[in-house]
Amino acid sequence: MKRRLAALLLLGTLAACETVQTTNPGTVGVDREQRMLVSEEEVQKAAAQAYNQLVQDAKAKGVLNKDEALVARVRKVAQRLIPQTATFRPDAPGWAWEVNVLQSEELNAFAMPGGKIMVYSGIVEKLKLSDAELAAILGHEIAHALREHSRERISRAYAQQLALAGIGAVAGAGQGTMQLANMVATATFQLPHSREQEAEADRIGLELSARGGYDPNAAVTLWQKMIAHEKGGGPEFLSTHPNPESRIKDLQALVPTVAPLYRAASGS
Repeated sequence: MKRRLAALLLLGTLAACETVQTTNPGTVGVDREQRMLVSEEEVQKAAAQAYNQLVQDAKAKGVLNKDEALVARVRKVAQRLIPQTATFRPDAPGWAWEVNVLQSEELNAFAMPGGKIMVYSGIVEKLKLSDAELAAILGHEIAHALREHSRERISRAYAQQLALAGIGAVAGAGQGTMQLANMVATATFQLPHSREQEAEADRIGLELSARGGYDPNAAVTLWQKMIAHEKGGGPEFLSTHPNPESRIKDLQALVPTVAPLYRAASGS
């Protein structure tokens, strides 16, 4: 009887999954539907909490926004990309965007749900990024936020818990904000995205940077620099962004699709 009840609860919970199309397809044609077990509001609230904690910790350590010139440069690039998010999500330009720079040797950058962006100084300085290459990174990370990849990964984790633990997991599916914030942070900082999510972020990011007036070919040179850095013993960014060689080929094939957008935006 208990097993039957657990199975019914499990089926009911999985049936309550919301099937969504988080973004418009854009010129690059990203149109995969996603299944979500947690709400967008919950995840954005949790992301804001996790991001605020990171900002406060960085302030306490004196490593937040230390290089004023670099901060201004990163924010200038981001401000050219953020309005372009309307192509994929009309609501996105109105998110409570935040853009900060963490002084760190680590090669990293991320955009959390709801538009919370952090760029690590090491990725700009060590790779000697051009503005167009910086736009490629920001576009890629913003795309993860637009597609709600963190929410999708958390939903998948819940579904796995439900399948494995049945009624016990069902009882725990309503996570508190703090626990959800920890899950968002883990999804952002530690776990690699799936190949499917990475491909979507590459495609949308390429279009965002092109629409912002940045040469889309910079996405190719960016990943070439990543590979060269990895061979030199620095795989920090690639640890959460796998398959760089194949993605370079995919990006090269996609550049002609977004090149007209770049020419229109840049007047070239």
